[in-house]
Amino acid sequence: MTKTLIATFLVLGISAFAASSTHKVEIQQDSVIEGKTIKAGEYKISMLNGNAVLKMGKETIEVPAHEVTEGNKAFSDELLYKDTNNLEAITIGGTNTRIVFESAASMHSGS
Repeated sequence: MTKTLIATFLVLGISAFAASSTHKVEIQQDSVIEGKTIKAGEYKISMLNGNAVLKMGKETIEVPAHEVTEGNKAFSDELLYKDTNNLEAITIGGTNTRIVFESAASMHSGS
């Protein structure tokens, strides 16, 4: 009985943690991330095993990325573009979290 309760609380805790790390972000224009084109719209974004997972409806895109913790919380979502449509990073509004896509990170570290 005790093992069942512990397992139940563990599963609930993991589920709550996973749900809290998924954020909604509005991408205002068709964009390219890591060579993959995504359409404008509202996406759910989360991190999983070193990849950013973006979901909109049935469409799911997974690209290499990492999280950076900023000093201050962002007032709103901020999308950083390399040029007109190549998305480099997304800062999640209301959090200290910035998701940096790997090609952007490797370009900046080489400079």
